Amino acid sequence: MSTTIRRGNAQDAEAVATLHAASWRTSYAGIVPEGALGDGLADERREIWELRLTVDYGGPESTPELLIAEREGDTVGFAYVVPQPDGRVLLDNLHVRPGLTGAGIGRDLLDATRAHVAHRHPGAELYLEVLQGNTRAIAFYERAGGRRTDAREGVFPGGHTLPEYEYAWSAAAEPAGQSRS
Repeated sequence: MSTTIRRGNAQDAEAVATLHAASWRTSYAGIVPEGALGDGLADERREIWELRLTVDYGGPESTPELLIAEREGDTVGFAYVVPQPDGRVLLDNLHVRPGLTGAGIGRDLLDATRAHVAHRHPGAELYLEVLQGNTRAIAFYERAGGRRTDAREGVFPGGHTLPEYEYAWSAAAEPAGQSRS
């Protein structure tokens, strides 16, 4: 089954919020305090995505981009990239629907994200932050060529401080075979 990657928009807020909450509950169980994954998570994610996808960021050089992965018209993953004042680009979210991890969707999204950054932000380094306890994601990023560039404490929603790593991909040509942006 092939994955299609497209740019997201405000109409994707509900599907992205639902997938985001489900992914957190699956990926962060046992890592993040249980209260942060409770009943209010879906509503919190919905509010965040509605805001993110409707605010005016002031121009293309500073506007975040949502990439949606679809299979047969169904949202199965997403990535969200945010240009930073230091010239780098933060991969703020990369999530795949629980039950579909390991099916190549995450890799398709990461490749499309790298191609997007190479096209829209030439020379910019792509980086992300990942909880140290999220060993499955860490293994994925390392297999995808990410290099660990920092370790620190991150503040998770609800004020929880958790150890995290930073992974980065140097500014380079688009990944082989990729031309999506």
